[in-house]
Amino acid sequence: MITPPRSTAVRVPKAGELVAAQLRRQIVTGALQEGDGLPTESALMEQFGVSRPTLREAFRILESEGIIQVRRGARGGAHVLVPDASAAGRYAGTLLQYRRTTLSDVHEARSHLEAVGVGILARKRTAADLRELEQVLSEGEALLGNPAGFAEEYDLPFHRLLMELAGNQTMLVLLDTLFTIIELHNRSFLKSHPPDGSSKKLVRAAHRTHIRLVELVRQQDDATAVGFWHDHLSRVSDYMITDPGEIVLDVLS
Repeated sequence: MITPPRSTAVRVPKAGELVAAQLRRQIVTGALQEGDGLPTESALMEQFGVSRPTLREAFRILESEGIIQVRRGARGGAHVLVPDASAAGRYAGTLLQYRRTTLSDVHEARSHLEAVGVGILARKRTAADLRELEQVLSEGEALLGNPAGFAEEYDLPFHRLLMELAGNQTMLVLLDTLFTIIELHNRSFLKSHPPDGSSKKLVRAAHRTHIRLVELVRQQDDATAVGFWHDHLSRVSDYMITDPGEIVLDVLS
């Protein structure tokens, strides 16, 4: 039996997609800054040689990506937004909901990524990094008497700072996407588990863990830091997830 050759047809991008790509490039390269207004529709139609429906298709694409906002009215028009992880987080959240992903799965991915990031930070840390970490630890110490404030104002920012200082932008974007989901889970957990008599002990234990990690980073003991942080995040996951079958849909819906 002769197998017919595979199709070699190439999909040609639509004109709206090409216009969106050109505008997107100007935004991500900084040629267009946050808050800048794009030229008028008439000017853009002339610049790109396209019709109004095609231009508006490009606007819809960029709006869906969260990098422009189209305002209506006399002072309307398209204005530039800075890309951030929240848009990626919403899309990833929708995809994870569709796949009925468990929260345990999200926390496991977070544990592995953060542990690797901590190892990178321990190897490359600078004196300025250590000063910044010490400052944030001080802010956490000031919240030890306020477990809800510790959880909402200090804990996740500390984790994010570790990844920011590690300097790997790809890992930071991936973790920011996960942090969007984890932050919502944290809020849900706090609502169903309001602080009680044991909460202060828990936040003090968490803060001691953070202090120990910063000391390992200071010593540039990356191997110990990786294992230490992975174990800590695994314990956090075990504490936070009371139902192993709980899925992302339960938090985001």
